[in-house]
Amino acid sequence: MLGAIAALAAPVSVHAQSADLVLCDRLAADPSDPDKPADVRGVSEVAAADIATALKYCAVAGKSQRRAMYQLGRAYAANRQMTEALAAWRKAADKGSSSAMVELGVAYGTGNGVAQDDAQARKLFERAAEAGNPRGVSNLAALGGGGAPADPARSRELLGRAAETNAEAQYQLGIMLSEGSGGERDDVKARAMFEKAAAQNHPAALERMGAFAAEGRGGPKDSSAAKSYYERAAALGDEDAKKALEKLRCPYVIKDKRGGVVSTLCF
Repeated sequence: MLGAIAALAAPVSVHAQSADLVLCDRLAADPSDPDKPADVRGVSEVAAADIATALKYCAVAGKSQRRAMYQLGRAYAANRQMTEALAAWRKAADKGSSSAMVELGVAYGTGNGVAQDDAQARKLFERAAEAGNPRGVSNLAALGGGGAPADPARSRELLGRAAETNAEAQYQLGIMLSEGSGGERDDVKARAMFEKAAAQNHPAALERMGAFAAEGRGGPKDSSAAKSYYERAAALGDEDAKKALEKLRCPYVIKDKRGGVVSTLCF
């Protein structure tokens, strides 16, 4: 009898834990976290109204899931509890969360909640970059190494690995390819990276796809597709896309003799 009761109780416990993780993901998941499942959208930051709930459910889910522990840190940071946030990120980083490594690196690099330590920041970014985290790669490139210039070729190589599965890495690699940073410029490959990230509703990648379609870079020129990409990016809050849409709506600028804008003609 006791065995039967235990067997019945076990699924309830698993279900409860799963519900905690689902709620934690819904309120505090990071869109750029490589640990985030593809079907979880994520939020750019934890909303003030959701902080208390996120803290509650992420604390429970974080006991067994490293991404939930990382998200607990995000909730604490949103509540300006940096001591608690850093503690959560350390626990998540110890379990292998590359996003937590990045946040700790940012804290050490800026002196937010800890004494500023560029060497420690660099170590954390390197760990995250080696794990394929795109933010780790870009932050490491920005920081450079020991006073030496950043190595864009190395950054491009690391992003190439992460781009196999991560939309942010696809976008960042697309930027490097489009600018010729760390290797030859390749608009065709850049457009392919932006297209992959755009298919996952990455706002900046959608904006870039709009620009590439409008200019015919790396593929066919298509004004209708460009507008569609811009509209999708703008709906997700991308400011550059909003400006591009306004320019499409008002393409003609009337200037005075000194080159000052007098008016625009809109459709």
